[in-house]
Amino acid sequence: MTHSSSRYNETRNPFADHVGFSMEPGAPGESTARLPIQPQHLNPNGVLHGAVLYAMADTGMGAAVFPTLAPGELCATIEIKMTYFKALVQGDVVCRTVLVNRGKRVAYLESSAFAGEVLLAKATGTYAIFTPSQAAAARAAGPATASAESRACP
Repeated sequence: MTHSSSRYNETRNPFADHVGFSMEPGAPGESTARLPIQPQHLNPNGVLHGAVLYAMADTGMGAAVFPTLAPGELCATIEIKMTYFKALVQGDVVCRTVLVNRGKRVAYLESSAFAGEVLLAKATGTYAIFTPSQAAAARAAGPATASAESRACP
């Protein structure tokens, strides 16, 4: 069983909101991020900051993997390689992501960022797919909710 892509739409993404891009998950294994460039997205040279494109690719990759996860599974970035081709000073950016391969524990994805028909950047990424243990979940929740057993050193 997998999550539906509509469930991803119900999940708020405060980071995407903060940066200013919207996510449009497609079929499982696909997503699209959209960003109208604003002055805060530019670097000191007046062009779109590379970290904005990286953030769109990273978030898009997570959105593409999400609908393929079974209940209780999570995903996390292992690594992303980003290659930049063109600078952009104004307009809209669209970053499309596809899931190329999904194994039991690792997913491989590709993202392409465009301004119209112009390719700005490409990214490849691998994501870990895992089910957190109860002890790890308790540690992540903080000391107030973790039991003595889950806080013990292994």
